[in-house]
Amino acid sequence: MHRSFIAGSLAALLLSGTALSASAAEYFDRIASFPITANLPKDADQKAETVAEIISASEDGTLLIYTDSPRKALGFIDIADPAQPKAAGMLALPGEPTSVKVVGQRIYVAVNTSESFANPSGKLVTVDLAGRKIAAECPLPGQPDSIAAHAGVLAIAIENERNEEVNDGALPQLPAGALVLGALNGDQIECAGLKTVSLTGLAAVAGEDPEPEYVDVSAEGKVVITLQENNHIVVVDGKTGKVDAHFSAGSVDLKAIDTKKDGRIDLSGAMEKVAREPDAVHWIDADRFVTANEGDWKGGSRGFTIFNRDGRVAYESGASLEHEIVSLGHYPDKRNKKGVEVEGVETGRFGNDTLIFVGSERASVVAVYRDTGAAPELVQVLPTGIGPEGLLAIPSRNLFIATSEADLHGEGGVAPHVMIYRRAERAAPAYPTIRSVKNAEGLPIAWGALSGLAADRTQAGRLHAITDSVYSGAPRILTIDATKKPALIVGETLVTRNGAAAEKLDLEGIAVAEGGFWLASEGNPEKGLKNQLIRVDAKGAITEEIALPAEIEKGAKNFGFEGVTVTGSGADELVWLAVQREWADDGKGSVKLLAYKPSEKSWSAVRYPLDNAETGWIGLSEITAAGDRVIIIERDNQIAEKAKVKKLYAVSMAEMKPVKLGGELPLVQKTLLRDLLPDLKAAKGYVLDKVEGFAIDAAGDAYIVTDNDGVDDSSGETQFHTLGKL
Repeated sequence: MHRSFIAGSLAALLLSGTALSASAAEYFDRIASFPITANLPKDADQKAETVAEIISASEDGTLLIYTDSPRKALGFIDIADPAQPKAAGMLALPGEPTSVKVVGQRIYVAVNTSESFANPSGKLVTVDLAGRKIAAECPLPGQPDSIAAHAGVLAIAIENERNEEVNDGALPQLPAGALVLGALNGDQIECAGLKTVSLTGLAAVAGEDPEPEYVDVSAEGKVVITLQENNHIVVVDGKTGKVDAHFSAGSVDLKAIDTKKDGRIDLSGAMEKVAREPDAVHWIDADRFVTANEGDWKGGSRGFTIFNRDGRVAYESGASLEHEIVSLGHYPDKRNKKGVEVEGVETGRFGNDTLIFVGSERASVVAVYRDTGAAPELVQVLPTGIGPEGLLAIPSRNLFIATSEADLHGEGGVAPHVMIYRRAERAAPAYPTIRSVKNAEGLPIAWGALSGLAADRTQAGRLHAITDSVYSGAPRILTIDATKKPALIVGETLVTRNGAAAEKLDLEGIAVAEGGFWLASEGNPEKGLKNQLIRVDAKGAITEEIALPAEIEKGAKNFGFEGVTVTGSGADELVWLAVQREWADDGKGSVKLLAYKPSEKSWSAVRYPLDNAETGWIGLSEITAAGDRVIIIERDNQIAEKAKVKKLYAVSMAEMKPVKLGGELPLVQKTLLRDLLPDLKAAKGYVLDKVEGFAIDAAGDAYIVTDNDGVDDSSGETQFHTLGKL
């Protein structure tokens, strides 16, 4: 496979019926990101799990309140200045909060107090907003999941969720769930006034065991409830408790999707009659609502659906959102049963626009659509923290909020973040910084895990990138048009061996060679993989695989080849390879820069001094020859606020005098060229750990790109930056 496609206009980016708008003048941009670990009390276990799941806000929009189920608490964030969110403390609760809603000066919290799946219980906890103290507790007839309030109606979904370890999670598993309704008097509610509405006997799937998942209340006081596992939707009059309508959520036939976990994103698959099994639901207006079709038991149709109140489908997204996500490099190949797993939805009226926000749990993005009354118009896609769960529109302040529930901070990864976005007039959204165009089949070029950059020698703004071992089933060279904003991936070339995809490679570096490319493949002794220098022709076919001398490879560790570049030409050509970290034969604090001379098939090297690591480790990610110097990316393995070293260093070519392997290697001197932390912080998210690609084009402009690990324990966010002339 060798393909190249050049996009000359925005129309070339349009991937489906829900196309990006060319006329919209207002966009959301991320203005701040708040790590919820900043809210933890000093005497709390700082490494234990903490999440930000469902979120609400004070009516003036200056205080955010989120649920933290593992900590059995509410968290508060002061956003009086939304660009500078501040920790505002936590409140302990008598159980696990599952949802929260602010009404006036009261915070209503659904709390799970169940002792087991078979004996579920819960409470409606009322918190005084001003004093942030518990004011009342009302018993609930089971385990609550979702809470909503509007038009004087408070609604709570009592899920009584099933035990997935019993009978393979199959329904029924009693006791049945139900809906609880309460009449609000201003912002007050009486426990005695709560009433339970039975939802049994409605769904065709395990009708005796409804498991309500999510509720929303319209401006008219109508309550819509999803029964996720039952693949059913119910509409109830919130004032009387009468069931107005109920219907199956139905199924979707999906085409042009990836269905296999095989180290490649292949959009040639299909699935028929996939049950929607909706999770979140939100009213758009009095007659329509939107569902997030996450799936749970048997289904999950990878998108969202707009329903009329009577159950007729007004719009079905199908695979269109997934295609957009593929084009942004956020597709999670390892989650192919339910794909991007759309879980959350929200709506809001911003100016003259009714906007629909659709959150993808596994791709870690929120898509923003403009309601048209027919097919919604895709306006933009926002990057979030890992696993967005809670979505909140605050139209009065032109703000949108997204929480994330995946917590990796105890494992040295990133903590859950609450991200804040503001809508304003802009020429274009800040994200994405790089995306792909469509291929000859009309589908987006799939990509992710960009681990190296190289520049075309003659054409300014034309770059090449490679994908790493995340896509070991289909390693590819991607062609980038960096003159566009966002930068466009316009071509793909499959790396092949004997006519088939060259599997079991971990490509981490790329350099332009005569008639093709040099590639660096990182070794991994634990997997039996050796470090290799690989030469491919212009069509990606491997013409030579060069191994290190056995006595050098013997000392290799998992952190091997990371970048490759070329100096000289003809008989004087040297191919340089950066080794990421110290090997067994290296002194502490220095790594090898290896040099291979093709004309002699010989190896030599110099040593490069590493910065000292405050936490974790420091290593090399890239090496690029640039005139009379080589430029190296040196970085730590830290993320977010722990990140300290993301730097470009220069080494004079006069220092690059390699000697034969086996003896003492000369130590080069380095000069700081640029601290990349300000560039990485400019996106207003958390600092990404893996800045791995660097190149200088034919006009002398420099570029960097981050590696998103193919959305594996990552938010999937990729930052591509033009640094200009250094």
